[in-house]
Amino acid sequence: MSEQKINEKIYVGEINTLAIYRDSEPGMYLISEDKEEVLLPNAYVTNDMELGSFIDVFIYTDSEDRLVATTLEPYLYVNEFAYLEVVDTAAFGAFVDIGLPKDILVPKNKQRSIFHKGHKKVLKMILDEKTDRLIATEKYTLEKDIKGLKEKDEVEILVYSKTPLGYKVIVDDLYDGMIYHTEIFEKVYFGDRKRAYVKKIRDDDKLDISLQEIGNKVKDDKVLEVLKQKGGSLPFTYKSDAEDIKNTFGVSKKSFKASLTKLLNEEKIVLEETGIKIK
Repeated sequence: MSEQKINEKIYVGEINTLAIYRDSEPGMYLISEDKEEVLLPNAYVTNDMELGSFIDVFIYTDSEDRLVATTLEPYLYVNEFAYLEVVDTAAFGAFVDIGLPKDILVPKNKQRSIFHKGHKKVLKMILDEKTDRLIATEKYTLEKDIKGLKEKDEVEILVYSKTPLGYKVIVDDLYDGMIYHTEIFEKVYFGDRKRAYVKKIRDDDKLDISLQEIGNKVKDDKVLEVLKQKGGSLPFTYKSDAEDIKNTFGVSKKSFKASLTKLLNEEKIVLEETGIKIK
C-alpha cells in the first residue's frame, strides 16, 4: 500500500496511486482525486485492502475499452521499450505479451518487419492517438536533443540491433547509442537490459556507451576471483590469447596484463612458465 497522495486523474499505461472507494461483486472500485473510477477485479483483491486506503495499480483497458486496474507489473509502461514475444498474428496486426492477462496489439501499420508467433521484437508501448488504447509499435523515433546527460553518467540501456561496429542500444528509453565490439567483454544479447555508462556524446546526437564504468580500470581482483573459482591456478600468462582472456576473465588483454602486474607486485599470485597460481 502506498502512503503518497492519490493521482489527480487516471493515466492509462502507467502506475497510478488511487484510493479504494467501494466494494462490489466484481471487485473493488478505485477512485482518483477528480472522482474518476476504475475497477480492480477480484483476482487482484487481497485481504489487507481496506476502504479508504491507497493502492498502486497499473491501468489498462479491457476488450471493451473499459478501464481496468491490476496489481501486476507489466514488462513496460507507456512510452517505454521492451523485448516482447509475439503470441499471435492476424491480418490487421500482431499481439505481444506484456506480462498481463491481456496482450496488446501491434497494428500492421506500426510494423517494420515480418511478425511470426514465437519471435521477439524490441517495441515501444504507446497510446493510440485515435482510440486511447495501449498499442505497441516498431516504428519509433528516438530523441535527437540529448538533455540532462553528460559523459560518465550511469544509464539504462536496451540492446536492439547488431552492426559491424557493435550493438545499437536505446538509452534511458530516449536516445540512440552504440557499444563497440572492441569494448565488449561479456555476453550481449538482443533484448538485454543493462546498466551502462556514457562514454561520449557525439556531434550527431548519438551516444557512445560503455558497459564498464568510465575512468575506472577493471578491478584487479577480477583475475584473483576467477583464479579462486578455478581451483587456484590457470594456464594464462602475459602471452595468452586475447580471446581466451576475454572468455575466461571477461576483460581485455590490456586490462589483464595490468592486473597481472599489480597482483605480482603485491605478491598475491605467482607467474610460472605455463600459467599463474595463487600464492
